[in-house]
Amino acid sequence: MQFRQKALAKLQSPEALDLPVRFARPQGRVVLAVAILVIAAASSWAVNGSVSSKLSVPGIIGYGQGSYVLQSPVAGQVTRVLAEEGQRLPADAPLLNVRTARGDTVVRTVAAGRVSALVASIGTVVTVGADVAAVERVARTGDPLVATLYVPATGASSVPVGAAVDLAVESAPQARYGVLRGHVQTVGRTSRTARQIAADLGDPQLAAQLTRAGRPVAVVVRLDASSSTPTGYRWSKGDGPAYELDSMTLATGAVHLAAQRPIDWLLP
Repeated sequence: MQFRQKALAKLQSPEALDLPVRFARPQGRVVLAVAILVIAAASSWAVNGSVSSKLSVPGIIGYGQGSYVLQSPVAGQVTRVLAEEGQRLPADAPLLNVRTARGDTVVRTVAAGRVSALVASIGTVVTVGADVAAVERVARTGDPLVATLYVPATGASSVPVGAAVDLAVESAPQARYGVLRGHVQTVGRTSRTARQIAADLGDPQLAAQLTRAGRPVAVVVRLDASSSTPTGYRWSKGDGPAYELDSMTLATGAVHLAAQRPIDWLLP
């Protein structure tokens, strides 16, 4: 009964029409304006924006023509080493002198290339078929270097030809020289076995390391040329190192994959 009397008294009192009505405080208006701007920006980015991703994989910088392992055709003791690591030799060039029971035999290169590793040294006793050296094939002096990346088979299909690649070179500290720039030239069609990679690189241990997570696909990266740097290639920081890059240098490549829309709109 008491509440009813208060309600009737309120109905009989004149309305306060002369007092201003406050819909929102100034602080609330600011918050509302910021929220509208954020929603508008997010909606615009969802429609027009894109998300880029990178694929980081190991690789080797070289001449891209593969390597071969030179094996001794005879059994005996190495008496002379006629070449040095890093030296370029033509085809059929003398590499080792091996003393056998029938006299001295010269072990020669099979094809022109660069001696990337010498296994045998003076005094080493070799058998028929023993590995004595690894030679990287080089067709001509002045051929440009390329990077061969070993991409997992599950991710190779997402790598487009022409994609930008940033290469962190093991012999050039990234903090000082930045990364080496390049672009994808070719993407392999099939995955490579450890044996195939070992034949390409002339290094079974490195091949085993590259195939530890499965059989990868070889992706060849063309290095961006530059006439103003000592290496002859473009770097992200200045002119890069003041020395030439060696072949068979380890690197890690970050492949810039194609940009993707954050939201795929489904139209009827």
